[in-house]
Amino acid sequence: MLSRSSQTHEAFFAAASKEITGKINTQFDNFYSYFRLQEINRQLTAENVKLRNQLQSDFIVPDSSRKIVIDSLNKDSLNRYRKFYYLPAKVVGSTVTLQTNFLTLERGSLQGVKKGMSVISPEGIVGVVTEVSDNYCRVMSLLHRNSKVSAMLKKDNNAGSIEWDGTDPTYLTLKNISKGAQVKKGDSVVTSNYSANFPSNIMIGTVADFTVDPTINFYTLKVKTAANFFTLQYVYIVENVRYAEQIKLESTKPKGNE
Repeated sequence: MLSRSSQTHEAFFAAASKEITGKINTQFDNFYSYFRLQEINRQLTAENVKLRNQLQSDFIVPDSSRKIVIDSLNKDSLNRYRKFYYLPAKVVGSTVTLQTNFLTLERGSLQGVKKGMSVISPEGIVGVVTEVSDNYCRVMSLLHRNSKVSAMLKKDNNAGSIEWDGTDPTYLTLKNISKGAQVKKGDSVVTSNYSANFPSNIMIGTVADFTVDPTINFYTLKVKTAANFFTLQYVYIVENVRYAEQIKLESTKPKGNE
């Protein structure tokens, strides 16, 4: 009655009514929008998936490039050089905290990978290919209890076997180094001439410490790894073109005298 009897009061009550109604409508709209967020997000996700599937950057071409490296340290009787093929590969999986660590590389048999090929990083050796599929391969890391690589001290070619004791992923163990070697901390450890997988003189690490067992004639060396297995992203798979021939010969049992 008061609002109808006076235009002033009518305008006041109309404004107050709209203020209250507006707040209620705003709260209701916010409440409704909140429950519609799930559906909106679903629609946006579907739209993003559709757009991403059209991006050229999501399609990859198998890497078939290869680099020829001449190994001048190994010559045959005709003075011909052995050649290694380096195949670049991306690391798509890796473990470092297990007793048996592996890497997965995005390169397989369709891109020239075979079992037995070695894998190196720009800093040092990484492991050996053990399994191969069409577009991927699995690599036994140096951080594997069954991994053994022929290694030597760079300064004097004293050779031994590099292994991992399963404890610290930043250190390896070099065994069977003769006590005649003049070992010092900081000495470089590289692959030896006896490895069928790896080219010789590829960096493995540096001597961090060593012990002498008086009951045997060999040093046991603690070697700091050159490769950082926690941050590996790109590596090289190395093919020794004479690998199969060497392995076949070395695995042949010698014939007895007839």
